[in-house]
Amino acid sequence: MTTTVYDQAFEQWIAYTKNHDASQLSNLLADEVVFHSPVVFTQQVGKNITFLYLTAATQVLKDFHYTQQIREGNQWALRFEGTIGKIKVIGFDIITLNEDGKIIDFEVLVRPAKAVIAIQQAMGEMLEKLKPKPPK
Repeated sequence: MTTTVYDQAFEQWIAYTKNHDASQLSNLLADEVVFHSPVVFTQQVGKNITFLYLTAATQVLKDFHYTQQIREGNQWALRFEGTIGKIKVIGFDIITLNEDGKIIDFEVLVRPAKAVIAIQQAMGEMLEKLKPKPPK
């Protein structure tokens, strides 16, 4: 069986979700990646902002793991579970790759409603902590 650039990217993504290696995440994201948050109406465009959101998510969601995967070429739908405090979070990462195996579109869907609220609060706090501070 031949390994494709998409298979390699998938293995790198799964490794990132376990080890949270920032350089690995950076290598997976295309410069023009678009991120669709479950709590922000407008899409977030670009590698830097997507990197910030995904880094924050790895710090906010505890016990994160994928429970199901549907992969068809450069399209992935990955069902995940995790927790924020005592709230169980269930969701999907819907990911599209370009021909180089870089993530160009990343959409997150979350349920139940109390998990969405918890994510909005926790992510807001974490993004504020991670946001680059202007030089003094």
